[in-house]
Amino acid sequence: MRLVLFFDLPVETPKQRKDYRLFRKFLLKDGFLPLQQSVYAKLVVNDGVASSAIARVRKHRPPAGLVQILKVTETQFSTMEYITGKRPDYEEIDSMEELLVL
Repeated sequence: MRLVLFFDLPVETPKQRKDYRLFRKFLLKDGFLPLQQSVYAKLVVNDGVASSAIARVRKHRPPAGLVQILKVTETQFSTMEYITGKRPDYEEIDSMEELLVL
């Protein structure tokens, strides 16, 4: 199962920018991987682990902005379509061979 997290946070004041940076650091430390600039995903093994991850996100969410989490199965996640333009520094990974489970 995957948790796909979407967020839209204000960054108009220095305090809001700090909250954004701290939230992003929390996501990376908690095992979320960036899919896009404000879209992160995390692999979880069951609903219990998903619930605890969601609780940690609630605890560390910034005071302003919108954070959404979508639970999808591995089968659903693997059907994601990649529609990309030309970017010389972009390397698409669409196989499970690159997945490292610790």
